[in-house]
Amino acid sequence: MITPQLALFKVPVVDNEPMSSYSVGSPERRGLEAALREMEQQLPFEVPCIVNGKEIRTGRVAKQPIPSDHAKHLCAYHEADEVTVASAINGALAAKAGWEAMPWNDRAAIFLRAAELVSGKYRYKLMAATMLGQGKNAWQAEIDAAAELSDFFRFGVKYVEELYGQQPPKNAQGSWNRVEYRALEGFVLAVSPFNFTAIGGNLPGVPALLGNVVVWKPSPAATYSNYLVHQILAEAGVPHGVIQFVPGPPPEVVGQAIGHPNFAALHFTGSTSVFKKLWKDIAANLDKYRSYPRIVGETGGKNFHIIHESAERRNAVLQSVRAGFEYQGQKCSALSRLYVSSSLWNGGFKDQLLTEIAKIKVGPVQDFAHFMGPVIGRPAYDRILGYIQKAKAAGGEILIGGSGDDSKGFFIQPTVILTRDARSITMTEEIFGPVVTVYVYDDADFEKTLELIDSTSAYALTGSIFATDREALLTATNKLRNAAGNVYYNEKCTGAVVGQQPFGGARASGTNDKAGSISIFYRFVSARSIKENFVDLKDFLYPSNLI
Repeated sequence: MITPQLALFKVPVVDNEPMSSYSVGSPERRGLEAALREMEQQLPFEVPCIVNGKEIRTGRVAKQPIPSDHAKHLCAYHEADEVTVASAINGALAAKAGWEAMPWNDRAAIFLRAAELVSGKYRYKLMAATMLGQGKNAWQAEIDAAAELSDFFRFGVKYVEELYGQQPPKNAQGSWNRVEYRALEGFVLAVSPFNFTAIGGNLPGVPALLGNVVVWKPSPAATYSNYLVHQILAEAGVPHGVIQFVPGPPPEVVGQAIGHPNFAALHFTGSTSVFKKLWKDIAANLDKYRSYPRIVGETGGKNFHIIHESAERRNAVLQSVRAGFEYQGQKCSALSRLYVSSSLWNGGFKDQLLTEIAKIKVGPVQDFAHFMGPVIGRPAYDRILGYIQKAKAAGGEILIGGSGDDSKGFFIQPTVILTRDARSITMTEEIFGPVVTVYVYDDADFEKTLELIDSTSAYALTGSIFATDREALLTATNKLRNAAGNVYYNEKCTGAVVGQQPFGGARASGTNDKAGSISIFYRFVSARSIKENFVDLKDFLYPSNLI
């Protein structure tokens, strides 16, 4: 593909996608309700693998249940088999040269169009799939499937433009230095989670924007919404083969991909245990690979709020309720550990916290009055209730909640556990559900409690510091410097926005490559420095050789 470059194009100014309130009687609420009704009437859907632009039906069929009504399923999807995965890898490698050679402005235009399709034409359909399939209420679906996904695509274009613009600041007389940012040699494997449709789009989207080709394995519990994202990318103009859609059993699909000699990178969001295993498997395969693979991953968190005695009580309470229980605590950034000063706890914080949580309504997401919906499935339901029982057996006091109802959907009541053991099981292990454990500390032990927070968990994703005393806030910031990759002052520990709060954590929480910023894009390019000389050399001798 030879295309003249006749101008230096500038991408349009980007901004965060405006979010609608979905208030009673609003046009957006009517539109979303209509999309939900239509989807419920048409389900279950059939989802094939998409390889080289063709639908592949392997006959190995699995189902994506609806977590609020587990007798029904949103879709039946064909699992990729060994032949399909091999075809996906080979097809992606065949598509690589043309995609990488496509002028940058054309790749950018494709993703800008995809953002418009997400935020416009397919907004309500994508939200409805996220609500029914992944159990999100309307607002959580809005900030995820509509706003964050379109933000990822738009800001991604902006960041790649900035990356390509980073050039050497100095040129010697008679020469010109340049740097080009090549796509990686081989293919990228994207393994996406159930809890964010936007992450499903971003994991293949980031490397693809840079000219890479991607084999994308979506989460079984997010198959349908992710399939819609793939369709949107195809409609926007992503060429066949550039992003291959291969749902299926993780060990088989992922194992085959990372065993391939042309495996170039892993872009992963999921559990810590799976990520560690993949890292070990990749290391064991090093002698097979053409290049050292890039490993980029965000895994989980055991996120904290530390409430200083000077904190504004009502704000700290409400922020904690949202952080712990929005989307049923199924965010990697969700609040799990709540440390409260004794004077504040006994001075009304406890009563106010329990009063506010008692207002939470739990049920199917089609009823907009429900703040909380279901947890994602049977394994999650059993695991979460199991943690609650372990906490009780260890002496924890259930202040509210602690029960579930799986008769129709997988619903668990918002639960608060009071512990006197700061290293109890629900203070140390990730639960990924609507469970917050409270530890009350003596006001005089604020700094000791900060040390406790830093040393209790293997994770280091998000955390919040609540204090009006600036010295206390700064003390906490310094002592907790490595305890969270995203820290918030007087604000909940969830809700990072693309272009505003780059997201990611270290320790067991991942590689901290900061999704939603320029940083992540560096991981999927291999820079090449170019020096062009304009002046012919007259002699090989140096002046110092002359006598």
